Amino acid sequence: MDPWSEIEGKRAHDPIFQNYFSQNCRQSVDGFCKKRSADAAVARAERCIRVLGPIIVGAGPSGLAVAACLKEKGVDSLVLERSNCIASLWQLKTYDRLSLHLPRQFCELPLMPFPAYYPIYPSKQQFVAYLESYAARFGICPTYNRTVVCAEYDEQLQLWRVRTRATGIMGEEVEYVSRWLVVATGENAEVVLPEIDGLDDFKGTVMHTSSYKSGGAFAGKRVLVVGSGNSGMEVCLDLCNHNANPHIVVHILPREMLGQSTFGLSMWLLKWLPVHVVDRILLLIARTMLGDTAQLGLKRPTIGPLELKSLSGKTPVLDVGTFAKIKSGDIKVRPAIKQISGRQVEFMDTRLEEFDVIVLATGYKSNVPFWLKDRELFSEKDGLPRKAFPNGWKGENGLYSVGFTRRGLMGTSVDARRIAHDIEQQWKARGKHPDVLL
Repeated sequence: MDPWSEIEGKRAHDPIFQNYFSQNCRQSVDGFCKKRSADAAVARAERCIRVLGPIIVGAGPSGLAVAACLKEKGVDSLVLERSNCIASLWQLKTYDRLSLHLPRQFCELPLMPFPAYYPIYPSKQQFVAYLESYAARFGICPTYNRTVVCAEYDEQLQLWRVRTRATGIMGEEVEYVSRWLVVATGENAEVVLPEIDGLDDFKGTVMHTSSYKSGGAFAGKRVLVVGSGNSGMEVCLDLCNHNANPHIVVHILPREMLGQSTFGLSMWLLKWLPVHVVDRILLLIARTMLGDTAQLGLKRPTIGPLELKSLSGKTPVLDVGTFAKIKSGDIKVRPAIKQISGRQVEFMDTRLEEFDVIVLATGYKSNVPFWLKDRELFSEKDGLPRKAFPNGWKGENGLYSVGFTRRGLMGTSVDARRIAHDIEQQWKARGKHPDVLL
């Protein structure tokens, strides 16, 4: 046992230290939680637990990647997850037909490749199985049903205090404290709902894609899909395949170009050419393959797909068969919505149509500003790191971020390795000087 672990073990059974530490934890929780909410139901954590390794918030692919990289370096961590499973977005809030939009080699987590027998674009079920195998291989056992309601750095103790609440109306509150805090809740923590005049009074069914599973329940119904990203396009295709009558309110690229994946081709070209040149090449090939999409109501943005992704985080649509349905007229494209009245939708071109269902494919957003009391690493505006990749992974006082690169799982892997290496160096230094808080 290293010296630091030995000292911590003795402290854990020292009633004097426990009494002092518990009292200080509770006093601090009272202070910052009362500031956070004037009507907080509980302003005091019921238990206070010291965590020797890092606390990782989120058991999605990003949280698992950091935990695995730390485990490889001999550093255990505590992974907190508000849901009851790993990768809850993938398992609980995605449609049945979903598959990875990029080839599997661009979506592997550190230290473990996909099985060789997996297809180029693994299905949702295959990806979840991969993540479960990943967690098992590295012995990652998250603490489930724990929602982080407040996390703040204590200057006096030089520790992060993370207050959690168990699932349920009167769930138990537990405060965890650690030298390191890794934010791995990602860019897709909460759904985004659009503001559309009359949407709340729509007489039919309204759902976000997080609740959509299959088009089987909508056969014969007129469905309006709001949002033209990859989810919106795939939901339209799924509805069409289940004999619904879908309409969609797109920047669209073929999923494959010149015999290889569009993303793979992009990465290859970027080795020699600047982004704006690669964008022009991709758009030229796309126009050659797809024709003039504007004639179908699909307006192209003024900038290319790679620049669009870099500046806004929006992923260009990679066609998986929806475009052919649009060309055939099975899926109809509509302009933006002006207002909704009853079941009737008025579009910006003054057209009026009735619908049975509205599916909101309007994406997700970060929830970090709601619980993390730090304004240096993360922006209050969008909950993303203030510094762009590759410089947004590390903050002050042992705070880290992973899964916010806007570069998918490739960016996650890069940041996970960096975080693990950085914490390992501090961990080793503490072993040499166990009485010093680094």
